[in-house]
Amino acid sequence: MFKKIIKGGRKPSKSDDGFGNTGHHRTASGNVVVNHASRGGTAMSTPPPMQSVEPLPLFRDVPVSERHNLFLRKLQVCCFQFDFGDTLRSVREKEIKRQTLLELVDFLQSGSGKINEVCQEEMIRMVSVNIFRSLPPNSHESTGQVPADPEEEEPYLEPSWPHLQLVYELVLRYVVSSDTDTKVAKRYIDHSFVLKLLDLFDTEDPREREYLKTILHRIYGKFMVHRPFIRKAINNIFYRFIYETERHSGIGELLEILGSIINGFALPMKEEHKLFLVRALIPLHKPKAISIYHQQLSYCITQFVEKDYKLADTVIRGLLKYWPVINCQKEVLFLGELEEVLEATQPAEFQRCMVPLFRQIGHCLTSSHFQVAERALFLWNNEHVVGLIAQNRGVVLPILFDALEKNIQTHWNQAVHGLTVNVRKMFLEMDTELFEECQRQYEEKESRAKEVEEQREMTWKRLADVAGERDNMITA
Repeated sequence: MFKKIIKGGRKPSKSDDGFGNTGHHRTASGNVVVNHASRGGTAMSTPPPMQSVEPLPLFRDVPVSERHNLFLRKLQVCCFQFDFGDTLRSVREKEIKRQTLLELVDFLQSGSGKINEVCQEEMIRMVSVNIFRSLPPNSHESTGQVPADPEEEEPYLEPSWPHLQLVYELVLRYVVSSDTDTKVAKRYIDHSFVLKLLDLFDTEDPREREYLKTILHRIYGKFMVHRPFIRKAINNIFYRFIYETERHSGIGELLEILGSIINGFALPMKEEHKLFLVRALIPLHKPKAISIYHQQLSYCITQFVEKDYKLADTVIRGLLKYWPVINCQKEVLFLGELEEVLEATQPAEFQRCMVPLFRQIGHCLTSSHFQVAERALFLWNNEHVVGLIAQNRGVVLPILFDALEKNIQTHWNQAVHGLTVNVRKMFLEMDTELFEECQRQYEEKESRAKEVEEQREMTWKRLADVAGERDNMITA
């Protein structure tokens, strides 16, 4: 799991409360617009725009007093856009830009010169020009074919990545640098910038999503004023994915960031965070593509229960609400997540949901898909789960007894048959008297069912005889 940025018991900030104004907008042409707060003027002015891409001197070859001006000129070189679809076009200019980006990254990382506000503003402008762009359509959108399984699709790799990677590296160095003053930087890393950064998470290129994940995580850690806005914006992405598109490439990465954020929530947990669990995280179990991001989702869900054990009942009932009906692979994932949640569940919360929970587990035990039945039976390998079941065996065993007997008598898979025998033996050792009572009731129920079946067959036989006599009378 992504390394969490918030460690230890930090004092919760007031900036965690509520959601601020977004402060972002887009132009009709789709150009990047970053809203900057008013700032005090600096003596340096921006050099005039460059008309062509030409190599500039290295930072070490100019006096310290001229490095800021050279930094701005290098930023202008990096604002030039190239066609990466044609590998033979503008080869020299592309290489000059790549080398210039490398120099900017090295300059920022070395800390050899603290960049002033004008340089920071121009740098974010250059970054915006390069990374904020319209993403190409997904493969199924461009071909018009029926959407395939996202796991089986080949990801689109951004052809401009040799440049794009260095631009992302520059942003990352800027955000994590100890020389970066948050009060100044938040004028340029503002809500508009963050929102456009979040839009890019839908890129199919996994390399770009990895950088976006790291950068957004660092922004969340460093810019406390942006935290409510980031959480709300991620919420909105999830809502659109769940209820409209069910297509988004970056759900796993966003959940990975949230795993660290949830880990840093202060207790008692705010109502806002609990609503996020109920309205966004639990419904993320609904889409068909859950297997792509289930590991990260399961971690987030478990973090909530570990933070506040009273949420276990809410989470388990949420899982039951979205339990798959015909998707067996999804059922296996749900059972694995359920075990993790149950490990963090206390007896009081377990008792609130155990009846519907074990009715569902009973259905899983008798599944004809052996992986589902096997995964359900593996719950009895968990000591904590067995402890909860043992405390409430008077409720649990009567619910499961029929399923266990049915497996022993009719299940086709030998592994499932053997595991069922072991679970049945565990219940017998837990409470012999209860087990025998359940067995007596089961035998009575089977006997009554047999009588009903015999009666039904006799009724059909009489009807068939009457129908036969009538046919004979008609033909006579």
